[in-house]
Amino acid sequence: MITLLIADDHPLYRDALRGALSLSLPALSLLEAGDLTSTVNILQEQDVDLLLLDLHMPGSNDLFGLLHVRKLFPELPVAVVSGTEDASIISKIVGAGALGFIPKTASSGDIAEAVQVILDGDIWVPDSVSEQIEEVDEAFAELADKVSSLTPSQYKVLCFMRDGLLNKQIGYNLDIAEATVKAHVTAIFKKLGINNRTQAVLIASQLELEPPASRT
Repeated sequence: MITLLIADDHPLYRDALRGALSLSLPALSLLEAGDLTSTVNILQEQDVDLLLLDLHMPGSNDLFGLLHVRKLFPELPVAVVSGTEDASIISKIVGAGALGFIPKTASSGDIAEAVQVILDGDIWVPDSVSEQIEEVDEAFAELADKVSSLTPSQYKVLCFMRDGLLNKQIGYNLDIAEATVKAHVTAIFKKLGINNRTQAVLIASQLELEPPASRT
Protein backbone atom coordinates (compact mmCIF):
# COMPACT_ATOMS: atom_id res chain seq x y z
CA MET A 1 0.00 0.00 0.00
CA ILE A 2 1.37 3.38 -1.08
CA THR A 3 0.51 6.44 1.04
CA LEU A 4 0.25 9.83 -0.67
CA LEU A 5 -0.45 13.18 0.96
CA ILE A 6 -2.24 15.77 -1.19
CA ALA A 7 -1.49 19.23 0.23
CA ASP A 8 -3.71 21.77 -1.55
CA ASP A 9 -6.17 24.35 -0.24
CA HIS A 10 -8.72 23.72 -3.02
CA PRO A 11 -11.06 20.85 -2.01
CA LEU A 12 -12.28 20.41 -5.58
CA TYR A 13 -8.74 19.90 -6.87
CA ARG A 14 -7.97 17.49 -4.04
CA ASP A 15 -11.07 15.53 -5.06
CA ALA A 16 -9.94 15.57 -8.71
CA LEU A 17 -6.49 14.27 -7.78
CA ARG A 18 -8.00 11.63 -5.55
CA GLY A 19 -10.21 10.43 -8.41
CA ALA A 20 -7.39 10.38 -10.95
CA LEU A 21 -4.99 8.51 -8.69
CA SER A 22 -7.51 6.04 -7.31
CA LEU A 23 -8.35 4.85 -10.82
CA SER A 24 -4.74 4.34 -11.89
CA LEU A 25 -3.18 3.24 -8.60
CA PRO A 26 -5.68 1.08 -6.73
CA ALA A 27 -3.27 0.05 -3.93
CA LEU A 28 -3.26 3.59 -2.62
CA SER A 29 -3.95 5.37 0.67
CA LEU A 30 -4.63 9.08 0.23
CA LEU A 31 -4.30 11.73 2.94
CA GLU A 32 -5.26 15.39 2.55
CA ALA A 33 -4.13 18.72 3.99
CA GLY A 34 -5.21 22.28 3.22
CA ASP A 35 -2.29 24.32 4.58
CA LEU A 36 1.38 24.02 5.48
CA THR A 37 0.83 23.56 9.21
CA SER A 38 -1.53 20.60 8.80
CA THR A 39 0.80 19.16 6.14
CA VAL A 40 3.74 19.16 8.56
CA ASN A 41 1.57 17.73 11.35
CA ILE A 42 0.49 14.80 9.18
CA LEU A 43 4.06 14.15 8.04
CA GLN A 44 5.21 14.07 11.66
CA GLU A 45 2.50 11.59 12.63
CA GLN A 46 2.34 9.24 9.64
CA ASP A 47 4.66 7.57 7.15
CA VAL A 48 4.08 9.07 3.70
CA ASP A 49 5.62 7.77 0.47
CA LEU A 50 5.03 10.93 -1.59
CA LEU A 51 3.85 14.48 -0.93
CA LEU A 52 1.95 16.35 -3.67
CA LEU A 53 2.45 19.98 -2.64
CA ASP A 54 0.64 23.09 -3.86
CA LEU A 55 3.03 26.05 -3.86
CA HIS A 56 0.45 28.66 -2.92
CA MET A 57 -1.70 27.13 -0.20
CA PRO A 58 -1.80 29.01 3.15
CA GLY A 59 1.60 29.02 4.82
CA SER A 60 3.45 27.80 1.77
CA ASN A 61 4.24 31.20 0.23
CA ASP A 62 5.88 30.31 -3.06
CA LEU A 63 9.02 28.23 -2.48
CA PHE A 64 8.99 28.38 1.32
CA GLY A 65 6.61 25.46 1.77
CA LEU A 66 8.82 23.23 -0.35
CA LEU A 67 12.01 24.41 1.35
CA HIS A 68 10.50 24.00 4.82
CA VAL A 69 9.26 20.47 4.15
CA ARG A 70 12.57 19.47 2.56
CA LYS A 71 14.42 20.76 5.63
CA LEU A 72 12.21 18.86 8.07
CA PHE A 73 11.84 15.68 6.01
CA PRO A 74 14.89 15.44 3.72
CA GLU A 75 14.18 11.82 2.70
CA LEU A 76 10.55 12.48 1.68
CA PRO A 77 9.88 12.58 -2.09
CA VAL A 78 7.99 15.77 -2.97
CA ALA A 79 6.21 16.70 -6.20
CA VAL A 80 4.96 20.24 -6.67
CA VAL A 81 1.50 20.76 -8.15
CA SER A 82 0.83 24.21 -9.61
CA GLY A 83 -1.12 26.11 -12.22
CA THR A 84 1.99 27.59 -13.84
CA GLU A 85 4.12 25.84 -16.47
CA ASP A 86 6.98 28.35 -16.72
CA ALA A 87 10.29 26.55 -17.30
CA SER A 88 12.31 28.97 -15.16
CA ILE A 89 9.96 28.43 -12.23
CA ILE A 90 10.06 24.67 -12.66
CA SER A 91 13.86 24.87 -12.74
CA LYS A 92 13.83 26.60 -9.34
CA ILE A 93 11.41 24.03 -7.96
CA VAL A 94 13.53 21.08 -9.08
CA GLY A 95 16.66 22.92 -7.91
CA ALA A 96 15.08 23.28 -4.47
CA GLY A 97 14.72 19.51 -4.18
CA ALA A 98 11.38 18.55 -5.70
CA LEU A 99 11.38 15.28 -7.64
CA GLY A 100 8.61 16.40 -9.92
CA PHE A 101 6.38 19.16 -11.20
CA ILE A 102 2.78 18.36 -12.11
CA PRO A 103 0.71 21.10 -13.80
CA LYS A 104 -2.87 21.41 -12.62
CA THR A 105 -3.86 21.03 -16.27
CA ALA A 106 -2.27 17.56 -16.47
CA SER A 107 -4.49 14.68 -17.54
CA SER A 108 -5.33 11.79 -15.22
CA GLY A 109 -2.92 9.60 -17.17
CA ASP A 110 -0.08 12.09 -16.85
CA ILE A 111 -0.70 12.51 -13.12
CA ALA A 112 -0.59 8.75 -12.58
CA GLU A 113 2.55 8.46 -14.71
CA ALA A 114 4.23 11.29 -12.80
CA VAL A 115 3.46 9.71 -9.44
CA GLN A 116 4.76 6.31 -10.55
CA VAL A 117 7.97 7.78 -12.00
CA ILE A 118 8.65 9.74 -8.80
CA LEU A 119 7.90 6.75 -6.58
CA ASP A 120 10.48 4.86 -8.65
CA GLY A 121 13.03 7.52 -7.68
CA ASP A 122 13.20 9.51 -10.92
CA ILE A 123 12.32 13.12 -11.73
CA TRP A 124 9.16 13.87 -13.73
CA VAL A 125 8.31 17.13 -15.47
CA PRO A 126 5.98 17.76 -18.44
CA ASP A 127 7.40 16.82 -21.85
CA SER A 128 6.59 20.34 -23.05
CA VAL A 129 9.25 21.87 -20.77
CA SER A 130 11.65 18.99 -20.14
CA GLU A 131 14.25 20.36 -22.59
CA GLN A 132 14.06 23.84 -21.05
CA ILE A 133 14.83 22.91 -17.44
CA GLU A 134 18.08 24.49 -16.31
CA GLU A 135 20.26 23.72 -13.31
CA VAL A 136 19.99 26.46 -10.69
CA ASP A 137 23.19 28.28 -9.85
CA GLU A 138 25.12 27.87 -6.62
CA ALA A 139 23.97 31.25 -5.29
CA PHE A 140 20.29 30.27 -5.53
CA ALA A 141 20.96 26.88 -3.92
CA GLU A 142 22.75 28.60 -1.04
CA LEU A 143 19.93 31.12 -0.67
CA ALA A 144 17.31 28.37 -0.63
CA ASP A 145 19.22 26.51 2.08
CA LYS A 146 19.34 29.61 4.28
CA VAL A 147 15.65 30.38 3.85
CA SER A 148 14.74 26.78 4.68
CA SER A 149 16.10 27.38 8.19
CA LEU A 150 13.43 30.02 8.91
CA THR A 151 10.31 29.11 10.85
CA PRO A 152 6.92 29.74 9.16
CA SER A 153 6.39 32.76 11.43
CA GLN A 154 9.78 34.19 10.51
CA TYR A 155 9.05 33.70 6.82
CA LYS A 156 5.75 35.58 7.19
CA VAL A 157 7.64 38.47 8.75
CA LEU A 158 10.16 38.35 5.91
CA CYS A 159 7.35 38.56 3.34
CA PHE A 160 5.81 41.55 5.10
CA MET A 161 9.22 43.20 5.13
CA ARG A 162 9.42 42.58 1.39
CA ASP A 163 6.08 44.36 1.03
CA GLY A 164 7.46 47.41 2.84
CA LEU A 165 5.61 47.09 6.14
CA LEU A 166 7.09 48.50 9.35
CA ASN A 167 7.45 46.38 12.48
CA LYS A 168 4.30 47.91 14.01
CA GLN A 169 2.28 47.10 10.89
CA ILE A 170 3.67 43.56 10.75
CA GLY A 171 2.72 43.04 14.39
CA TYR A 172 -0.83 44.24 13.69
CA ASN A 173 -1.20 41.92 10.69
CA LEU A 174 0.13 38.88 12.58
CA ASP A 175 -1.55 39.83 15.88
CA ILE A 176 1.74 39.76 17.77
CA ALA A 177 3.63 42.35 19.84
CA GLU A 178 6.07 44.68 18.11
CA ALA A 179 8.80 43.31 20.37
CA THR A 180 8.07 39.84 19.00
CA VAL A 181 8.38 41.15 15.46
CA LYS A 182 11.76 42.70 16.34
CA ALA A 183 12.90 39.35 17.74
CA HIS A 184 11.82 37.64 14.51
CA VAL A 185 13.68 40.25 12.42
CA THR A 186 16.86 39.72 14.46
CA ALA A 187 16.59 35.96 13.98
CA ILE A 188 15.94 36.38 10.25
CA PHE A 189 19.04 38.56 9.81
CA LYS A 190 21.16 36.02 11.69
CA LYS A 191 19.90 33.00 9.76
CA LEU A 192 20.21 34.70 6.37
CA GLY A 193 23.61 36.22 7.16
CA ILE A 194 22.46 39.78 6.49
CA ASN A 195 22.28 42.99 8.50
CA ASN A 196 19.57 45.21 7.03
CA ARG A 197 16.01 45.18 5.67
CA THR A 198 17.08 46.00 2.12
CA GLN A 199 19.03 42.75 1.89
CA ALA A 200 16.05 40.90 3.36
CA VAL A 201 13.73 42.35 0.72
CA LEU A 202 16.09 41.27 -2.08
CA ILE A 203 16.21 37.71 -0.74
CA ALA A 204 12.43 37.46 -0.34
CA SER A 205 11.91 38.86 -3.83
CA GLN A 206 14.12 36.17 -5.35
CA LEU A 207 11.94 33.45 -3.86
CA GLU A 208 8.61 34.90 -5.04
CA LEU A 209 7.81 32.85 -8.12
CA GLU A 210 4.90 34.85 -9.48
CA PRO A 211 2.88 37.94 -8.50
CA PRO A 212 -0.03 37.47 -6.07
CA ALA A 213 -2.66 38.28 -8.70
CA SER A 214 -1.83 35.15 -10.70
CA ARG A 215 -1.43 32.71 -7.82
CA THR A 216 -3.46 29.50 -7.89
